[in-house]
Amino acid sequence: MSQRPAPIVVTALFGDGDNGWLQDLRQTHYPPDRNRVPAHLTLFHHLPPSVETELHGRLAIYASVAPPRARLAGIVDLGEGTAFRVDSEELEDIRDDLAEALRGLLTPQDQSPWRPHVTIQNKVEPREARRLQATLRASFEPRPLAIKGLASWRYLGGPWEPIRTYSFRG
Repeated sequence: MSQRPAPIVVTALFGDGDNGWLQDLRQTHYPPDRNRVPAHLTLFHHLPPSVETELHGRLAIYASVAPPRARLAGIVDLGEGTAFRVDSEELEDIRDDLAEALRGLLTPQDQSPWRPHVTIQNKVEPREARRLQATLRASFEPRPLAIKGLASWRYLGGPWEPIRTYSFRG
């Protein structure tokens, strides 16, 4: 019996200065039994494995320029979790271009309007989520978010297996 190939996830990678504290927040606030992947900014949740070759060619082209500008713009209430909202026209352009190239192959989730965010807490009681949101809002100020690259991963039913990373230049 053969296994079906795993779907592909595409994320943006954070610069070292931002990566550390985002990972720390996720480690602190995400339920340990559910925290199977690092803090991330997802561009696509479920691409078919058949697009892997084309995907990697496109990701390499996107990464051949200076890093996109991005900023943490607010706190997002996920009901049972908390995230930071991310604003980035340049990342949105990359995602839109790739979505157009893969039109007809996207899941309904990946066809929906993109709402970029970094989840630092999920699958907790809403009261616990609201407490963290209040704590974060008390000192939150919008700030730049360093994006250093793009990455592809195989979705393995929970954990992800790295496929390839692409660092922005410039």
